[in-house]
Amino acid sequence: MASSARPSALIRFGSFELDAANRILRKAGISLKLHPQPFRVLLLLADRPGQIVDRKEIQKALWGNNTFVDFEGGLNFCIKQIRDTLGDDAENPRYVETLPRRGYRFIAPITYADEREQIIPFPHVPGPLDVVKTSHPPREVVSAARALPDSPLRTLPVVQTGSRKSALRALAFALVLVALVAASATYYFHRQPKFAERDTVVVEDFSNSTGDPVFDDALKQALTVELEQSPFLNLLPDRRAQETLRLMGRSANDRITSDVGREICLRTGSRALLAGAISSLGSHYVVSLSAVACNDGQILAKQQAEATRKEDVLKVLSRAASELRGKLGESLPSVQKFDVPIEVTTTSLDALKNYSMAARMAETKGDAESIPFVKRALAYDPEFAMAYAALARRYVNLDQPSLALENATKAYQLRDRVTEREQLTISVMYFRTRGDLEKLVETFEVWKANYPTDAMPYGSLCASYGFLGQYEKALSQCQEAIRRDPGNVVNYGNLSGVYIDLNRFEEAQKTCEQAEAHRLSCPERYYLDFLRRDFAGMAQQVESVAGQPGTEDFLLAAQSDTEAYFGRLKSAREFSRRAVDSAMRAGFTETAALWRVKAALREAEFGENKEAKRGVSEALKLAQGRDVKVLGALTLARIGDFTQAQELLKQLEQSYPSSTHLKVYWFPVITAAVDLREGNLSKSFASLEIVAPYELAQPSPNETGTLYPPYLRGQAYLAADNGAAAAVEFQKLLDHPGIIANFETGALARLQLARAFALAGETTKARTRYQDFLNLWKEADADIPILTAAKSEYAKLH
Repeated sequence: MASSARPSALIRFGSFELDAANRILRKAGISLKLHPQPFRVLLLLADRPGQIVDRKEIQKALWGNNTFVDFEGGLNFCIKQIRDTLGDDAENPRYVETLPRRGYRFIAPITYADEREQIIPFPHVPGPLDVVKTSHPPREVVSAARALPDSPLRTLPVVQTGSRKSALRALAFALVLVALVAASATYYFHRQPKFAERDTVVVEDFSNSTGDPVFDDALKQALTVELEQSPFLNLLPDRRAQETLRLMGRSANDRITSDVGREICLRTGSRALLAGAISSLGSHYVVSLSAVACNDGQILAKQQAEATRKEDVLKVLSRAASELRGKLGESLPSVQKFDVPIEVTTTSLDALKNYSMAARMAETKGDAESIPFVKRALAYDPEFAMAYAALARRYVNLDQPSLALENATKAYQLRDRVTEREQLTISVMYFRTRGDLEKLVETFEVWKANYPTDAMPYGSLCASYGFLGQYEKALSQCQEAIRRDPGNVVNYGNLSGVYIDLNRFEEAQKTCEQAEAHRLSCPERYYLDFLRRDFAGMAQQVESVAGQPGTEDFLLAAQSDTEAYFGRLKSAREFSRRAVDSAMRAGFTETAALWRVKAALREAEFGENKEAKRGVSEALKLAQGRDVKVLGALTLARIGDFTQAQELLKQLEQSYPSSTHLKVYWFPVITAAVDLREGNLSKSFASLEIVAPYELAQPSPNETGTLYPPYLRGQAYLAADNGAAAAVEFQKLLDHPGIIANFETGALARLQLARAFALAGETTKARTRYQDFLNLWKEADADIPILTAAKSEYAKLH
């Protein structure tokens, strides 16, 4: 049903005003925070009062034909946000009524305001709209006040009898009272904020004179959690502070004292330095906070509070931090909305201390070295949700998806115990480890709405679009992430990776140089060196990480792929063995199993079926994680062991029903591989049609692209005696060297392209491609089955 034309862009209901033109919802004249999508839903409903608006109509109006969005979850989120903001009750609604399985209806009476007139705001607790001039006579103000018993204007004297002089005195008193209220409201709501949108704040390490070391790291961590809730304050990221410390000739772990903090403040162009201190007062504790302008040392705000016992310090710090936010200019509604006390996150000072130490350790020595500190934090507080999320993030980085999902799930179950920003962090990690990209993207959009200056959603969206092969979308997100947070090594790694995927190698190189100029590493350097055939550079990188847990095994596995790419299978096996051993020494069993099963898949592609089957068996004995099962199922499908392949596929479908990666990529690929091996070409083509939109994707568990969809489709065309169509598919692998990198299908595509040209009767092109493959494998082990077959085929062309 088409929306009826409304006479105004201002819709009023109850004490609310919906300003469609400026996309603002007000209550009693005060602007309320409502995310863009919920606002659009509310406007759609209020625009048609009393009418049923069905869910499909809302979907079409707001999301169009975007099937990538989880519409049901998105609409439920919008309705919940609307009800929370309006103070509405789903069971006894005053504004939005739910009609099960049908839609929603706006049931409150509404009025429209004429946009051509100056509008009197609803009478309300003093606010900026109190000073709006109007041509309406005062009697309308009085009548409005009578209609709203809780309005301060309700107490104005109403003259009914008496002399003219008494009436004038009463009216004068009323006008003075209104003027005073308006003036105070103008001051409160229009006072100049002490920060601009992009201003950053440097947080000092707490000054602790109590003699109790537990306060040293714990209170700064607690204060950071408190302040990070605020969309108004932008804390200087730890990475950027550490980078600045290094530029100052200091260690990245040096304490940030007042003098050091002031220099960091000036070097980074930050607005203020925020200091915290705790001291003893008999058996009590005094917590002091102050914000000082970096450029002139002017005190911007200060706050002090007292705790009667140690157990109350966190509670007192929370209260002081909230008061300080208000003094720095954050609006009262914002402070109230984003004000979850730190004790909801954890009540344990020892847990916070170890959590903070883990963060420092991860920055300086890597994820693997920091894990014991996170686990120690959980030992102090087994319900510390953010610690579980931190463990999940580390296990993701260390290729241990099962442990990552286990800890992300624990964090998600405890997400009601955290601040709103932490809740977003936990949700992101949960949906990421589940592979649920629809919910992941939805969460990022909420994050952007609540914290519009943050870099994190952009960097993560970059990675998500990369997983799906949507590299141009990924590029814009990566660039924005770096613009917002130039000191984050992850952003540089993502951006350089996207440039490589797009075959823009010079720009990838410049991005790596930018990272190194910030004294950050560039994780993509190894693959850039491979694409430029800089073997000395690759070897140097492998040697540079020797003995580093969580890093050594990754580059050993990468070098294994490189050896296999050139047909040096015995050397590849040795590097794989070393990668497995390195991961096992570090205690990362699932990662070790992943390196083992990747080696098994390689054996299958090279025709070493017995070695491939043994490799899958050994990998599954080490760990039966998601990624191990994915590559195990594909390996078994490639060698014709259909029973076990389908059993693994069934287990994956049951365990990960919402995984986007599995549904749109790996399930169709594995099914197509089974059908191809069995000779069911039509079924194989049908499965590969499902994955066609994502055939350039790089989904977990591969650090580089496989391009398996076009590779399998090309083999299916060969089996169907269609050489020309097969050539088109294999050429895709050669056209995307940045995506394929050093994965074995990139080398084998040359041989498959030669076979396609031979089948099509293009002998000259076939010879050229056979020569390309044989030259690439000139140092290959002579007894590899696929190489033996290639030499025989080439000889027959002569």
